[in-house]
This record gives sequence, C-alpha cells and structure tokens, in this order.
Amino acid sequence: MSSVFKVQRTIREIFLKILENHSLEQLNKIPEGFSNNIIWNAAHCIAAQQALVYKLSGLTPMVSEDFMNKYKKGTKPEGDVSQAEVDEVKALLSSTLQQTEQDYSNSVFTNYMAYTTSMGNELTNVEEALDFVNYHEGMHTGIVMSIRKFV
Repeated sequence: MSSVFKVQRTIREIFLKILENHSLEQLNKIPEGFSNNIIWNAAHCIAAQQALVYKLSGLTPMVSEDFMNKYKKGTKPEGDVSQAEVDEVKALLSSTLQQTEQDYSNSVFTNYMAYTTSMGNELTNVEEALDFVNYHEGMHTGIVMSIRKFV
C-alpha cells in the first residue's frame, strides 16, 4: 500500500503548489465552460476521500459535516471562499493524508460498506477505496490544470 500513499502524496503536493501559487481571486474564479473552480476541486477531493475511506468504513471523518456537505459529490461553489478557508484546505490536504496512512498502518479500517461509484467502480474494501481515491484525485488534478489556463 505504500505506493498508493506515495501517489496520493504526489497528487496532494501538486494541489498544494497550485493553491500556493494562485491568488484568492484566481482560486475562486469559475471560468466559462466550467462548473467549479480550483479551490472547490481541492476541497472536494478531501471530502470524497473522507467519505470513501472513513465514512464507508464506519469511522468518523477528520473534517466537519459542514465541510463534507459543502464539497461532496453533486455540489458546486456557492460563493467565494475566504483566505482562511483556503488555508484550511491546504492544511487538510496534508493532515488527512498523513492520518489516513497512519490509520491504515494501525489497521483501523476493519469494516467496509460496499459502494459503487458514479463511474461504476465497485468498492468492497478500504484498499479498493484508496485505489479509487487516487484515480478520482488524479482526474480532479487534470480539471484543475485546465482551469489554471483560464484564470
């Protein structure tokens, strides 16, 4: 599983660099033809990881229910986020990954409720969820790379 976490670390480092190298205005801008912005994509990845790995394992996510609801699948930006919210997302990109890796090493993921993603992937255990998280976050990284060209 170390390679799965290595890939996720790389993806999250890319997100962090993008967040650090764009203004608040750029992070909040939704270019024509897109339904979301850079900061929403980063926060959505955190919310999705927490739902797919923790909630479906019957564990409490590391982020608030408000955060989960604001960035879960099917949502879109409802307004600009503040610099404080950007700072929170930046911190969560690292802390949630570190804690997930530690929790995995400590075998806390003992149960898993099977789930079929909107892409049709059936997730039956936490390992499959972690694999899918990398695919999902990679896809959103690509979206962010496209958005960057227009902000």
